[in-house]
This record gives sequence, structure tokens and C-alpha cells, in this order.
Amino acid sequence: MDIAWALLGILAGMLIALQGPINAQLAHGLGMPLAAAAASFVAGSVALVVLAAIATQLQGISIAWRVPPWWMFVAGGCLGAAYVTSAIILTPRLGTAATMALIVAGQLTAGLLIDRMGWFDLAVRELSIGRVGGAVLLLAGALLIRFG
Repeated sequence: MDIAWALLGILAGMLIALQGPINAQLAHGLGMPLAAAAASFVAGSVALVVLAAIATQLQGISIAWRVPPWWMFVAGGCLGAAYVTSAIILTPRLGTAATMALIVAGQLTAGLLIDRMGWFDLAVRELSIGRVGGAVLLLAGALLIRFG
């Protein structure tokens, strides 16, 4: 089953690579990156509300709402907005491959820190030569894609 999760991760990365240039074209058409980011979030929000309603009905479950801390609502949305807006701005300037490589390098760097510290109730995962080496190689690859 681990291979299925890995393949899903690769597919998600491929979708993100498509999102950047599509949203960059939308920004060009609208004349403003923030408007394109807003339009992207509205469309995504509608799609997710519909899918959540369908999933709830198909599974025959009732949602037991527990209200998480307020900052989780704000942080998730604001971080997503910052990511989408950054990708919209960077893609036409750096190209899709360089933008995605640098974003993934940043994600991996943050991921290593989050894993190491066990933030957000995640299991602590120690740093190892392999994990740090992989991050360094990925960063080197991102820089080669951009400047090589």
C-alpha cells in the first residue's frame, strides 16, 4: 500500500505543476495575480463543499462538528493563499520547472523541521544523514534547474 500513497503524492505534485501555469494565464487574463488567486480559491472551495457533501451522503455519516482553535482556520487558508499567489507570480518569471523545484525544496526543508520537532501532534522523526542529504540534493537540483 505504501507504493499507492507514493504514487498519489507524485500525482498531487503533477497537479500542482499544472496549477501554476494555468493560474498564471488566468492572472494574465484578469490583469492581477491576486484576482487569479481569489478565483482559484473560490472554484476550489465550491468543489470541496460539493465533494464533502457527496462523501457525507455516500458514507451515511453525520458530521460531529468539533470546533478547532480559530487560528487553524486562518492559518490554513492564509498559507494556501500565499502559496497560490507566489506560484502565480513566480511561474512566468522562473518557469514551471524551476518554480516547482524551489517550492518543493522549501516544502521539504519545512517538512524536516516539522518532523524533527513533532509539531501539530505529529510523531517525531529524527534527522538522519539520508534525510538531510536528500534535502541538500533536492535543493541542489532546484538550483541547477533554475540556474544550470
